[in-house]
Amino acid sequence: MHTAPASLDAARRARELDDLASGDAVDLLVVGGGVTGAGVALDAASRGLSVALVEKHDLAFGTSRWSSKLVHGGLRYLGSGDVGLAYGSAVERGVLIERTAPHLVQALPNVFPLLDGVSRRTAATVRAGYLIGDALRQAAGTSSRTLPRSRRLSALEVRRYAPTMRADGLRGGLVFWDGQVVDDARLVVGIARTAASLGARVLTRTSAVELSGTGAVLRDEQTGATMQVDARMVVNAAGVWAGTLADGVRLRPSRGTHLVLRAETLGGLTSGLTIPVPGATNQFILVLPAWDGRVYVGLTDEEVHGDVPDVPVATESEIAFLLDTVSPALERPLTRDDVVGTFSGLRPLLDGEGGRTSDLSRRHVVLTADDGLVSIVGGKLTTYRRMAEDAVDAALEATRRTAGPSRTTTLPLVGAADRVTLSHIPAPQRLVARYGTEAAAVLADAEGDPTLLEPIAPHIATTPAELRFAVRHEGALDVDDLLDRRTRVGLVAADREIALPFAEAALEADR
Repeated sequence: MHTAPASLDAARRARELDDLASGDAVDLLVVGGGVTGAGVALDAASRGLSVALVEKHDLAFGTSRWSSKLVHGGLRYLGSGDVGLAYGSAVERGVLIERTAPHLVQALPNVFPLLDGVSRRTAATVRAGYLIGDALRQAAGTSSRTLPRSRRLSALEVRRYAPTMRADGLRGGLVFWDGQVVDDARLVVGIARTAASLGARVLTRTSAVELSGTGAVLRDEQTGATMQVDARMVVNAAGVWAGTLADGVRLRPSRGTHLVLRAETLGGLTSGLTIPVPGATNQFILVLPAWDGRVYVGLTDEEVHGDVPDVPVATESEIAFLLDTVSPALERPLTRDDVVGTFSGLRPLLDGEGGRTSDLSRRHVVLTADDGLVSIVGGKLTTYRRMAEDAVDAALEATRRTAGPSRTTTLPLVGAADRVTLSHIPAPQRLVARYGTEAAAVLADAEGDPTLLEPIAPHIATTPAELRFAVRHEGALDVDDLLDRRTRVGLVAADREIALPFAEAALEADR
């Protein structure tokens, strides 16, 4: 089933805020515009419920935009023996890559190089994990045409994938295929717009001042106006901020940091690399080729104390740790000068009894308060859909209400199509990968001006037409929305400065 794409813009936001202030109760109010909150809105709307989603900042403002951009089959969970969690992740990966978002999610080979520091016992353990991963992929129903089977590689094959890999001491490698999302923030926007297509109100710059199981006091962050909104069900999906909205939700956030490198620094890299952390068990650093000429290196796991920052910042010790871990695997060691940007996200982990945050479960947890307020915490980007379904089920149960079944396992996101259809869209591959069937609409927003289809700079692939599309259809309200979330130009500060006047022009064009 396909729905007509919804356009989110400033005018729609104002109109829907007025509607919400009129006093009519909604079936479900969801607080939080990350991947989980957007998923909850979509799940509820797909069941025929009236929905309002509110977000204090912008879609994908928090943790959702700071992931490794992987849609993974849960291999890490095998290391802790949680086969059930790994299988659930493999199922959700299959849903995204084959059914609901094949335009945004692609297969990525990930190579584990067998260097002289990797023992044969470690190599055998990794190989066994990859074989179990193959079995999970098959059990989840994902085709081997989509994600090929893992296999061994010769040293020559490893260097074909990663030409800058150190040849000395390299005795081969192992390769496993997983999913990679072209951009996590774009996935969130796609989910939210699909929910809006089914009637959900999606309201950014709208915060919950007070929250209960029967509604909320909301504040328009642009005007300061407040309103009381009544809801038959309420879901708190505020991620690392969930504990500030609901009593009894205790989180131990941990910071995961990535480095941003130019693609030429690791020239010719066509696969991810998995590098073991010396002296650690089941801890690895990933080197991941990304779209638009970048490579991401991550990630860390550092406990965060005190107030939760809006935008976490990497520490120099984290940057040094990542550089020092990856460099021995390369012909040329990485230096601080190779790092053109960093990004850090906070994992919303439910507090456990002592231990390290890296030992806390990545399973999601649904908590229901005495007044019926449902809070959803934990989980991963890959499993957002199941998290959302569970949260809506819990809200229905808490209020003894009924609704239709969830349809999100087969409901395509805005822009989705099968890969044959996507391959025949008359638009550049880069646009198809980011917009799917809407790539032609992005071209149309150039309005016959070929300069709007030219990259902002030789090394910045984003075009002015994309910025216009984000303002007109994707709910971007300011330059931060455009550069830091609808596109990811802002990951590199120097690129952001170049793109700033183009973002300002796109906003001005629609005022």
